[in-house]
Amino acid sequence: MSLLERINTPHDLRQLDLETLPDLAEELRRFLLSGVSQTGGHLASSLGAVELTIALHYAFDTPKDQLVWDVGHQCYPHKVLTGRRDRFHTLRTYGGISGFLKREESEYDVFNAGHASTSISAALGIATGRDLKGEGFRVVAIIGDGSFTGGLAMEGLNQAGYLGKRLMIILNANEMSISPNVGAMHGYLNRIIQGQPYRRLKDEVEQLLRSIPRVGEGMVKWAKQAEHMAKQLLVPGNLFEELGFKYVGPINGHSIPQLVQTFREFRDYTHPVLVHVVTRKGQGWKPAEQDPVFWHGASPFSVSTGEVKKSSGPPSYTKVFAETLTELAKQDPRIVAITAAMVEGTGLDIFLRAHRDRLFDVGICEEHAVTFAGGLATRGMRPVVAIYSSFIQRAFDQVFHDVCLMRLPVVFALDRGGLVGADGPTHHGVFDLSFLRCLPGLVVMAPKDENELRNMLTTAVACDRPVALRYPRANGYGVKMDGPPRLLPLGKAEILRSGRDGAIWAIGTMATETLQAAERLAAENGPDLTVVNARFVKPLDTELLSAHLRPGARIMTIEENALDGGFGSAVMEAATRLGAREVTFERLGVPDEYQPHGSQEILRARLDLDVEGICRRARAFFPQTLAGPRPVAKRDSA
Repeated sequence: MSLLERINTPHDLRQLDLETLPDLAEELRRFLLSGVSQTGGHLASSLGAVELTIALHYAFDTPKDQLVWDVGHQCYPHKVLTGRRDRFHTLRTYGGISGFLKREESEYDVFNAGHASTSISAALGIATGRDLKGEGFRVVAIIGDGSFTGGLAMEGLNQAGYLGKRLMIILNANEMSISPNVGAMHGYLNRIIQGQPYRRLKDEVEQLLRSIPRVGEGMVKWAKQAEHMAKQLLVPGNLFEELGFKYVGPINGHSIPQLVQTFREFRDYTHPVLVHVVTRKGQGWKPAEQDPVFWHGASPFSVSTGEVKKSSGPPSYTKVFAETLTELAKQDPRIVAITAAMVEGTGLDIFLRAHRDRLFDVGICEEHAVTFAGGLATRGMRPVVAIYSSFIQRAFDQVFHDVCLMRLPVVFALDRGGLVGADGPTHHGVFDLSFLRCLPGLVVMAPKDENELRNMLTTAVACDRPVALRYPRANGYGVKMDGPPRLLPLGKAEILRSGRDGAIWAIGTMATETLQAAERLAAENGPDLTVVNARFVKPLDTELLSAHLRPGARIMTIEENALDGGFGSAVMEAATRLGAREVTFERLGVPDEYQPHGSQEILRARLDLDVEGICRRARAFFPQTLAGPRPVAKRDSA
């Protein structure tokens, strides 16, 4: 039996001899590679955290002692060591274990994670609650240097130093977020690492002085006073001590003996401790070491060759967005692009190669990204902020206060709108239409396909007002690109098909799915339906809607967004303002509950948001006119 097979809980891990733990680390790393090669997932971060995870569970009495992980990209070793080894093959699949930390899944997952920079604040809250209740367990926050740049991490660090609670923070520095780290804090942490020769020399000199009989202790005291003044100029790292932390490190994050010794030495320190460890993202597997950005979020692959199992097909919406923006920027020098540590994820590496001086990666700082864009817009620039839909939630106040309130021409390119699949509830972008459409003056739109995305981006950049453009995590449909992108009439919908039994209004790619469903229904002698591609959630095409509000009409709305406050709600609210009477509505979308992880196909089928589901719901909702020939389907070329 292998070492890993003997471990079902961290208690089993703590029965092993310290000398055997490096062998366990190698077994665990091979196990991770084998599992993630089949399911895909966050590989490089987890490979880099193998030794750190083993040392933490070995030195601390988990689950009594509380480990609070940040983001969760590095949590796979933790999951394997905490009773989920036999279920690891279900990682990120529907009904399987989550790719992030999840309290509902295990008592070892202390605090749910998925978005960055939360661990310090959460751990401080846990430690404060512990002290208020007179409990005695230890609390550890584990945060990467990428997440450490986030404003929430800085806020938590500030309060933790002030309160002085017994708390350990592990700062795992691997010089990576998803893209390479940027910013002044990144440079500061690098200077700490480079300053270690000074620290070693200081320790050696202190030992030498103490060995001098009678005068040694006095010389040490004098030297410490001189050092306090000198190191303010010579040695980085004092920021943490000035904030109220005992600073320890940097130490080798791949040396289990050194990690265990350090954790044991400081785990009962009476004040906050920050332990700075240095790891390598992708450690132990050459392809991930050489390209940690590519292997951050891996698709299924071959362990032996590193070859990814690619699927052929049309380009992704992300790529179409980036290529279009790059072309537009060649014609318009006002266009600049902004991302929050997601250069590759948002496709802006394409933009970077053509316009290096016009791309700004602000790190994991979405709030700053939005206000920074607002400032650029006041100087006549056309900022395009490319952020995942679920991450713009973090900057809602800035979207309101620093952009929309001043009616500044900032474009929010919201990638991953809708159900994203394996990343699950923390990443599903199913709330943006609801929380953005309430903001006065903000244009909110979503394309039905990749060609319309090009036209919408062109329209958005040309607008003299804020715009949110939302598109999915998916490949396009392979539609024909109709020449250079063109401006769309603001707030005007498009009729894709005309029918006599009722109308379906759809937004985004749901319009294309609905058109396919309507054609199938017509071919099967089902209800004959008009299909409207709304294009805009705000402003809504009330002129066209009014034409559909005849007494007795039935209107269905379809969206890949929360039903509460979403596109369907906008249509019904507009109908009420227009004085609609005797009109029956049906809304398809995401119900008022968080959606699990799983493939996009499975999740859409669960919610009747695929062609089959739309057909089933339409048959039940629309009365069918049986008499007379079918009308010829009509399409609007607008």
